[in-house]
Amino acid sequence: MTRLERTSKETRVVVEVARVEGPVLVETRLTFFNHMLTTLARYAGFSLVLRAEGDLTHHLMEDVAITLGQAVRRLVPEAARRFGERCVPMDDALVQAVLDAGGRPYYRGKLPSALYQHWLRSFAENAGFTLHVRVLRGHNRHHLLEAAFKAVGLSLRAALAEDGAVVSLKGTVSWKEGEC
Repeated sequence: MTRLERTSKETRVVVEVARVEGPVLVETRLTFFNHMLTTLARYAGFSLVLRAEGDLTHHLMEDVAITLGQAVRRLVPEAARRFGERCVPMDDALVQAVLDAGGRPYYRGKLPSALYQHWLRSFAENAGFTLHVRVLRGHNRHHLLEAAFKAVGLSLRAALAEDGAVVSLKGTVSWKEGEC
């Protein structure tokens, strides 16, 4: 379990997340955003408690992405499969997410919402993930966004699974934190 709290003049975000299926509780003032975060956590196989408050919608969503990304970064096991890919259909929508949890942050995608586009970019950068999201077809904004969050969640589940085989010529990459 990882617990992070991020506080600024604009927002306060508290995240508790674990890489085990369990309860998911998301509380922001944004109902659809709560739905997307709950979807992401369930499809990733995470337990999640996330509470956030803030002034502007943009600040709130961005700071949640930063905090959740940093928390998920700490959940990547040394023997993670590293790569995950899923394509999710949802009525008219078909969305693909491809993820590398190898510590090289990059995001590429185009969603029908600048806020959710920015959220995925901020999440991927703070988690240290390469994330590509492709809308293959569809026109309903709700379906496209929800399919994207489901696909990212399933990709996360696959990439963070431990199977003992490290698929990298580098082997495992380890970091040490400490004071100088």
